[in-house]
Amino acid sequence: MAGKISFQTLLNGFTVRNKRNISEWLRYVVDNEGFTSGDIAIVCCSDDYLLEVNRNYLNHDYFTDIITFDYSENQVVSGDLMISIDRIRDHAAKYEVSFEDELHRVMVHGVLHLCGYKDKRKSDKELMTSKENQYLKKRTF
Repeated sequence: MAGKISFQTLLNGFTVRNKRNISEWLRYVVDNEGFTSGDIAIVCCSDDYLLEVNRNYLNHDYFTDIITFDYSENQVVSGDLMISIDRIRDHAAKYEVSFEDELHRVMVHGVLHLCGYKDKRKSDKELMTSKENQYLKKRTF
């Protein structure tokens, strides 16, 4: 049985829309990459909150759109995706895409990290972006 994809928000007045569709889509990504979907928590928070997480857990002192905590074992993909909604809004405006498209891109980015993809080197980042685009086109909602 597939694990649960849960959505949490640490922001007043913000909720993720289409949770069921997003969950099915992200499970499809995991399955298509050859893994089994375990428990994945998607936590939506503010820039300030995620900056503190970045400082405390990664010793990084900068804003980011997502931090992925990977708990995957034995081909079962599990983890926490902590997403800054402030960064999503800013990036959506900067790249002239909808808020939902940018949110979904960051979600699939985190899931791809859980599947073992990296993005520090240029070639890895290009592959990651290609995978993101591939899976964004597979959304049916």
